[in-house]
Amino acid sequence: MSILHHSTFFTTVNHIKDLPKTAHPEIAFAGRSNAGKSSAINVLCNQKRLAFSSNTPGRTQHINYFTVGRRGETFGYLVDLPGYGYAKTPMDVKNHWNELLGIYMQERDQLKGMVLMCDIRRGFTDLDVEMINWFSPLAKPIHVLLTKCDKLSRNQAKQMLFAVEKQLKMMTGDWGTVQLFSSTERIGLEEATEVIAAWIEKHRVPTEQSSLE
Repeated sequence: MSILHHSTFFTTVNHIKDLPKTAHPEIAFAGRSNAGKSSAINVLCNQKRLAFSSNTPGRTQHINYFTVGRRGETFGYLVDLPGYGYAKTPMDVKNHWNELLGIYMQERDQLKGMVLMCDIRRGFTDLDVEMINWFSPLAKPIHVLLTKCDKLSRNQAKQMLFAVEKQLKMMTGDWGTVQLFSSTERIGLEEATEVIAAWIEKHRVPTEQSSLE
C-alpha cells in the first residue's frame, strides 16, 4: 500500500508565520482553478474528500497541509496550494496569495518538489509557464500531470504529451517530467504515486529530528 493512502488533513495556513515548524519534506500541488488539483490529490491518496474544491473557483486562498506516513508516523506533507488564474478573484486576495506563494516557494527549505496540474485540453497557459519559471531556478523537480486526458483520443493525448514534454524540457532541463493523468479513469495513477512517494522517501528525516522548534 502506498504511503499516500495514509494521508490525513493536518493544518491550514493563511500566513507565513503559521507554516509548520518541522523538517519533514513537503511536496507542493499547484495548478489553475479547475485543472483538477483536488481530484488528483483525492485519488492519489485513495480518498474521496481529503481535498475539497470550492464551488467558486479561486475562492480558497490558503495553503492546506496533509500528512503522509504510516502507522502514525509522519514521513512528509502534501501541500495543496490555492488554484490560480480565476479572473474574478478580488485584487486584495490575489495580492495576499502572491505574497504568501512567493515567500513559500522561494524560502521554504522543506519544499522538495512540485506537482503541477494542467488540463491537457489547454496545455501550458501563461500562468503555468510563469509558475514553472518561478520554481525552476530552485533546482527542485517538477512533475506535470496532464489532467483529464480521458477527454481526448489516445492519439491526441500522445501528441499533447510530446508537445508539453518538449516545452518543459526547454524551461527546466532535467528537472521536469510530465505524464498523462485522469482522476476519473485512474489513468497514470501508479506512475504519479511512485514519483511523489520517491521524493518523500528521499528526503525523509528521522522522527527525532523532525521538529525545528
